[in-house]
Amino acid sequence: MKTQHMIIIAGAGGIAEAAGLILAEWSSVTPTIYIGDWDLEKAKSVAHWIMDGTTKSCKVIAFHLDAQNISAEMEAIFEAGDALLDCLPGSLAPHMAQMAKTHHLHYANLTEYVAETNQIIDITQGAETGFVLQTGLAPGYIDILAHGMFQNFCKQYSVEQVDSLEFKVGALTDHAIAPHYYGFTWSPIGVATEYLKDCIVIRDYKKTTLPALSERASIIIDGIHYEEDLTSGGAADLPDALSGKVKRLDYKTLRHPGHYAWVADQLRGLSDHQDAISGLQEVMLREIPHIEDDQIVIYAAVEGKDAQGILRRQETAKRIQPQLIGKRKLRAIQTTTASALVEAISWLLETQTKGVVLQSQLESSRFLNGHFVQRVYGKV
Repeated sequence: MKTQHMIIIAGAGGIAEAAGLILAEWSSVTPTIYIGDWDLEKAKSVAHWIMDGTTKSCKVIAFHLDAQNISAEMEAIFEAGDALLDCLPGSLAPHMAQMAKTHHLHYANLTEYVAETNQIIDITQGAETGFVLQTGLAPGYIDILAHGMFQNFCKQYSVEQVDSLEFKVGALTDHAIAPHYYGFTWSPIGVATEYLKDCIVIRDYKKTTLPALSERASIIIDGIHYEEDLTSGGAADLPDALSGKVKRLDYKTLRHPGHYAWVADQLRGLSDHQDAISGLQEVMLREIPHIEDDQIVIYAAVEGKDAQGILRRQETAKRIQPQLIGKRKLRAIQTTTASALVEAISWLLETQTKGVVLQSQLESSRFLNGHFVQRVYGKV
């Protein structure tokens, strides 16, 4: 196996730059990194940002990337590459996955989009390389953590079914003010979608769907009060993998108290709006500020009876703050998302796995304690 790899990153946004910096700074053997974006100047800017931000000697090369059509330059880069990290919008994921398959590249993406994920599963039939889908924070790390907790619970208590598996993530500001009790710590694109698209859950051991924002509740994590509610996309493939094994399973998003009530008020005002998602996004962009400081709050729990009929509950909670990597201080949302993405591609390059790998199929203990993930999330 090659000791030095050539890694292609599609996209030049905040997660792409974080993934590039993590690869440059934390890889045992520094790879050659290619940054591709439709905006070549933006790709060049990110390439310089990575090289100036790492303490290692690293070669980072920018190129023009067209997600729909492959140029001669792209052809040469893709033919020489080993792996593709897809940090582009989820709607483009099937196109990028097809390019990865055609050029025999290992591939990992971030999208929570279900339809596009199903497309990729079809596209990559018979692939000679591996495709880890829906990796990142949520979906991604949180699903692997929850699945691992389920497996450990069943092994420890000699059972095959549990009552509940719940997993929650909040990308939050350190402070929150009325009336929205929220701040954009990252791109606002997609937040309104998560609030309005149906959610895949398990109820009474069966996979089903529920409306987003239909089960608001309160929770205290490490002594701090949050609100939680159903949002779409975060459950990944766990409702399929654990159907019949878990009586109740769902993914929820954590928010500061008061935010979900504000969202409900906005939605009532959009009752006549033809496109509620775009309408809510417009309101949020107009009313909610972007805030630099952020934190990621993670919570997962499994509950059920042991072999003797005693009710047991196991919980894990983490709070992750911005982190210095190389010479750059990265936001918590950047490190949590990018480290899992890089861990996935590192695992593919090491194992040379072929075909699609979903979150429930990753070996939880190995992934959660992997070289890149553990430096952000800590040991599990």
